[in-house]
Amino acid sequence: MSDLAVVARELSDVGLEVTLKYPLAVRTTYGVGGVAEVAVSVKTEAQAISVAGVLSAHPDVETLVVGRGSNLLVADSGFHGVAVLMDSDTNSDGITLSGEFLVVTADVLLPVLARRSVALGRCGLEWAVGVPGTVGGAVRMNAGGHGSDIARSLESARVVSLKSGNVKTLNAADLGLHFRGSAMRPWHLVLGATFSTTAPVHANCAAELSEIVSWRREHQPGGRNAGSVFVNPGEGENSSGAIVERCGLSGFRIGSASVSTKHANFIQADADGIASDVIEVMCAVQDKVLDETGIHLRSEVQLVGVDHSILDRFAGPHHFDESVSRARVSLATMMGDSHE
Repeated sequence: MSDLAVVARELSDVGLEVTLKYPLAVRTTYGVGGVAEVAVSVKTEAQAISVAGVLSAHPDVETLVVGRGSNLLVADSGFHGVAVLMDSDTNSDGITLSGEFLVVTADVLLPVLARRSVALGRCGLEWAVGVPGTVGGAVRMNAGGHGSDIARSLESARVVSLKSGNVKTLNAADLGLHFRGSAMRPWHLVLGATFSTTAPVHANCAAELSEIVSWRREHQPGGRNAGSVFVNPGEGENSSGAIVERCGLSGFRIGSASVSTKHANFIQADADGIASDVIEVMCAVQDKVLDETGIHLRSEVQLVGVDHSILDRFAGPHHFDESVSRARVSLATMMGDSHE
């Protein structure tokens, strides 16, 4: 019996919902990609800890944590490992106000967090209203927009290691947060987070939230995409979208994927699309921009199941940064990841 078959049986034996050959496309905003060999649904912290208890006995099995999949591009060949599907707990509200802090479970959607924080009379998270991901994924990738990000207000995060089974509440400084990334590895699962907020003394937070919603509707496309694909190399006219547009790539298409004509840093997938077309468009855009401007565009999107040559060409500078490497080692030590 293969390791994955053993893991699937053990997950099922502890009462968890397990699916074989799970179609990951239905869990991503791109709607493309292959299957996970094994998928397990997690709705509560207790279930997440149960998953960690099983997987920690199989440290060589690859894991993938999937929330809303709004920053995820899965290869057509799928994922040969265990996908941990973070589903909502219908018995939990997910957001608690404690003084100036919001304590939030990982499954809460960022737009819900933004709107609820304003409704509770707190400011600082309005930017999140236009980011279609969950709190767990946002903490992992230090999501951001409109001049702010998770790192600006994150106080701490509760994390479980799928390798060691350990659960820790970590200060934001322990997570190695950097632009659109962190020191967390694929086996680190965010259970919840605590954010600091401010009173609306000098700001109309509700109005700012509404302005962000309006701006997004006017300037960004809907449909099947993962938001901004390329990291901005600079501000203003040096944004990736502006650079791609100046290179004449708006509307550029390969097969079932195309560069959006509304915002050139978005790549759209057709309803019957395939991941390889999206990746080919990314590569073609990167090549032409490099050839015409000398700028090497990096990807914000998490690529799963693709060749290392593709991962390397899109990896940001932080991937090779010594300070990030040190943060990864430090976090692994805190979490007891002996197999890191």
